[in-house]
Amino acid sequence: QVQLVESGGGLVHPGGSQRLSCAASRNIFGITVFSIKDLGWYRQAPGNQRELVAAISLDGSTNYTDHVKGRFTISRDNAKTMVYLQMNNLKPDDTAVYYCNIVPATDRYWGQGTQVTVSS
Repeated sequence: QVQLVESGGGLVHPGGSQRLSCAASRNIFGITVFSIKDLGWYRQAPGNQRELVAAISLDGSTNYTDHVKGRFTISRDNAKTMVYLQMNNLKPDDTAVYYCNIVPATDRYWGQGTQVTVSS
């Protein structure tokens, strides 16, 4: 019923930038889940637990984990069909698979994610 598809990952040098995108399908009411739920970007590195790194509320307010604060920016388009994560000054520790989901996350929304690798 609801499908979230992440894209935009790749290999990036330390200090570089990358923008991730998440597209949402419409429900039977003709709207996306982005219109009714808080949204977040999560990431999972090998051997680590999946963590929430950025979130945006319905009122537009944002929140970030300390490790990415000042470097990452989450945003949503006016049509409520896309959510983005702008990542600047990337570090090797940012290497992970990045996923989008609502906040709190629901298992049925997890997709394949998009791999971000920060390496020289």
